[in-house]
Amino acid sequence: MIEVFKRTGALLEGHFVLSSGLHSSVYLQCAIALQSPAVAAEFGEAIANQFREQGIQTVVSPAIGGLIIGYEVARQLSVRFIWTERERGTMTLRRGFTVGDGERVLVVEDVITTGGSTRDTIAALGDRNAKVIGAASIIDRSGGRVDVGVPRFSLATLDVPANEPAECEGCARGDVAVKPGSRKAVSGEQ
Repeated sequence: MIEVFKRTGALLEGHFVLSSGLHSSVYLQCAIALQSPAVAAEFGEAIANQFREQGIQTVVSPAIGGLIIGYEVARQLSVRFIWTERERGTMTLRRGFTVGDGERVLVVEDVITTGGSTRDTIAALGDRNAKVIGAASIIDRSGGRVDVGVPRFSLATLDVPANEPAECEGCARGDVAVKPGSRKAVSGEQ
């Protein structure tokens, strides 16, 4: 799995701000790896195979990182795919998406670091009485420590440090932190 990230240029090293707000010297840019339909299909099939016998009816992903892999897992399982989005800071179903009482749902994300987006998606689905069977991701950056409240599966588990900015070695050196995808400097000037 990590070889695919290296080969596609999706494994970045530097000083990064993660979506959680934490800083890290390693960033896994799943969008780069998933721009290849063959890679997306390979990853999606591997995740789907873990859940084929669990009666999943719908795959749900938090936007935007989970969209490609979530769609591919749903395609592999031959079920529908929907997503959650933040609205005024709260993860919610929009665009007319609904789930039924007891609908068996799998939450799929690209990378889990703190589990915040996955937990927020699970909460949004629970508010609508869906039954979240499990959660899955391509990469687990937490070394397996994150608890999202349901059984969780990842294709690869890494223990990649992620720190608050006040505890970040890159910040202490004065390195400019970037947020991949936006390519904007977050701290300092260059």
